[in-house]
Amino acid sequence: MSLTTPEAVLPLDDEPTVTFADLGLPQQVVRKLAENGVTTPFPIQAATIPDAMAGHDILGRGRTGSGKTLSFGLPLLTRLAGGRTQPKRPRAVILTPTRELAMQVADALEPYGDVLGLRLKVVCGGTSMGNQIYALERGVDVLVATPGRLRDVIGRRACSLEDVQVAVLDEADQMADLGFLPEVTELLDLVPPGGQRMLFSATLENEIDTLVKRYLVDPVSHEVDAAQGAVTTMSHHVLIVKPRDKAPLTAAIAAGEGRTIVFVRTQLGADRVAGQLREAGVRADALHGGMTQGARTRTLADFKDGRVSVLVATDVAARGIHVDGIDVVLNVDPAGDHKDYLHRSGRTARAGRSGTVVSLALPHQRRTIFRLMEDAGVDAARHTIGRGDLFSQDVADIVGARSLTEVQAEAAMGAATHSEREVARLARELEKAKGRSTELVEEAERLTARAARERGDDPAEAISQAAEARTEALAEAEREAEREAIREARRAEKAARVEAARNERGERGERGGFRRDGHRGGGDRGGFRRDDRPRGGGDRGGFRDDRRPHGRREEGGGFRRDDHRGGGDRGGYRGGDREGGGFRREGGFRREEHRGGGDRGGFRRDDRPRGGGDRGGDRGGYRGERSGGGSFDRRADKPRWKRND
Repeated sequence: MSLTTPEAVLPLDDEPTVTFADLGLPQQVVRKLAENGVTTPFPIQAATIPDAMAGHDILGRGRTGSGKTLSFGLPLLTRLAGGRTQPKRPRAVILTPTRELAMQVADALEPYGDVLGLRLKVVCGGTSMGNQIYALERGVDVLVATPGRLRDVIGRRACSLEDVQVAVLDEADQMADLGFLPEVTELLDLVPPGGQRMLFSATLENEIDTLVKRYLVDPVSHEVDAAQGAVTTMSHHVLIVKPRDKAPLTAAIAAGEGRTIVFVRTQLGADRVAGQLREAGVRADALHGGMTQGARTRTLADFKDGRVSVLVATDVAARGIHVDGIDVVLNVDPAGDHKDYLHRSGRTARAGRSGTVVSLALPHQRRTIFRLMEDAGVDAARHTIGRGDLFSQDVADIVGARSLTEVQAEAAMGAATHSEREVARLARELEKAKGRSTELVEEAERLTARAARERGDDPAEAISQAAEARTEALAEAEREAEREAIREARRAEKAARVEAARNERGERGERGGFRRDGHRGGGDRGGFRRDDRPRGGGDRGGFRDDRRPHGRREEGGGFRRDDHRGGGDRGGYRGGDREGGGFRREGGFRREEHRGGGDRGGFRRDDRPRGGGDRGGDRGGYRGERSGGGSFDRRADKPRWKRND
């Protein structure tokens, strides 16, 4: 089955000549679209909606931000209008890879569902399952769900897919990347055959092809983007920076005008970078999978409403996020692969707008970044930062500064300003705490005197004893605070040493270093390879990874496992010769040859020592066969005593 039909492929530069009213949508939906400022369909919408309205299975490919939600959502709502939904039995299901995308799809379709009298519900993790089950019991026409949570709800018998007429898979390639395809196939198997299936994806790879062949019947295919998903309205830049310049450049780019999304690799990294940006005076917040759904929703709302200008996010949390007007995507940590890079880049230049994608790369990451760009089909401008004081014009436009020194100065000034604000805030809190402490001391003295009078004791003496106890407690608290400060200083010193070592390893990529992949580091100073270390035999031999575990290293050679030790002036042990009971220094230890041959032989690794008599002499060395005596013959089928005549 072919995945594309030539007559259905629309290039990006084709301008649609129809309106939503011409696509067969109900008038109330067209009016609502006009109220929301949507009058002209995007290419994928103009191509997809008529076929979807006719009930055909749809296979759509287009980059994120191309308008796919309305492409499947409006025909779906139109087909369900006027029908009746039973409790716990939705008539349509839309599967998305992440909870944020599920919420965005529901938010985008809910206004048009309202005008058609249809109810939508989001079923995803991080939110109350009880509320979701309650909504299903009342009846939900369209269920927008993540695969894992929907499977859990079905497992509780709170939902059935037996009445589903339309099933949609949105961002199917992201579901494959996140490992959701087993859950997806399990859910689609519960949908009765004969209904409509629509699958939308940025790429159509092997796993997606399997879904298409298994669940779609004679699908009509529509494609509105190139196979790599590269966006021509984006400008891509790679900035090669030294480790010490990475944080100032990040702050300089994030502090520019407009909205910026910063991508990092880990949740801790997101929190750390967001904190650094706030210290530099940038309104930034973090978004990652370790946050509760309520916190993630508030963070996204702040970003969309402009209260936060920079969002620091991980790949999982940012998949499918739709925010209009993203000016810059900044990759502080490299993307895992070219598909992740394209998903990140898709946060900007949405709906035909322009945008900028900037990737920071340490010197040792250059090859990885350039290979990733090549796989993504992106022609990125490359800039090396730090060789001179002046930036190139492109970099100056990106960071809004004229030199690296100015960037560093701005970052330091922002940090200083943040520290001054923090000092002022802490001073205010200290004054409030002192006032509160004075009030509590007075209250404590009053109650202590009252308790002493009730006991018949001297109130003044009781207050004096309480004051002494309080003074001792304060002294102990100060000593503990001092000890904690020392521990904190030691932790900071250790963290600084670790960071310095990490930065040194990062810069070592320029000079060469120890690599395990068989490639020596670049530059004039190479490093050891695990499979190609210096052999013995020079003036100062080195160890190889295949060295023997025994023996001594002399000046003239290193250990080798597959051969005798190198033949410098002073070699190692070899099993061929032994003079006067001592080891010769000309040879090395050979595993494939037994020792022996002198008056007092040696032993082989595969032989057991024989017993009896004095050592050496005429009786030979340790071998598998006993000369002039007896030994266990290890080469036989089983140990036995053998006499050699």
